[in-house]
Amino acid sequence: MRIYLSFVLLSASLYAADYARFEYDSSYYQACEVAALAVRDGDIIKVELKEEAGQPVYEFDIRTPDNRDWDISCEAQTAKVIETEEEVPSAQHPLFLSKKQVNEKQARETALNAWPGYIIEIEYEIEADGAASYEFDIQTNKGPEMKVEVDATSGLIVEQNEEIWQEGYE
Repeated sequence: MRIYLSFVLLSASLYAADYARFEYDSSYYQACEVAALAVRDGDIIKVELKEEAGQPVYEFDIRTPDNRDWDISCEAQTAKVIETEEEVPSAQHPLFLSKKQVNEKQARETALNAWPGYIIEIEYEIEADGAASYEFDIQTNKGPEMKVEVDATSGLIVEQNEEIWQEGYE
């Protein structure tokens, strides 16, 4: 387990300055970190704070000893893990490919039609129920960065949340 002191200090100042609507308490972050690592032990390579349904949620990207990457989402104010997804390297990964009916270009168009701007990052995810999805980080033309998840089978947006900040590997 690695704790990123610079992350905690940076996030505290960014969080307090830009997102005062969420009460900041470093114990929220620490409790979520412990909860996420209890689900998948490994190295935290990235942490994001996003807003879901008006609530702050930390998403920890954890690389496990077997070199697999996992996204663990945790409600900041309860430290409850609410989602676990496996990241796979590409849309050609067997788990992703078995569910894929929508290609990446179509998924990009869907995400950018909903949130015009440019794509910063894309992840290929396998949900806890086995569904595959494309997750786009979009810097919108109107300001906020959005995380937009498009189902790889239906082509529908299944999740869209504002990303407040991120620290770590992109």
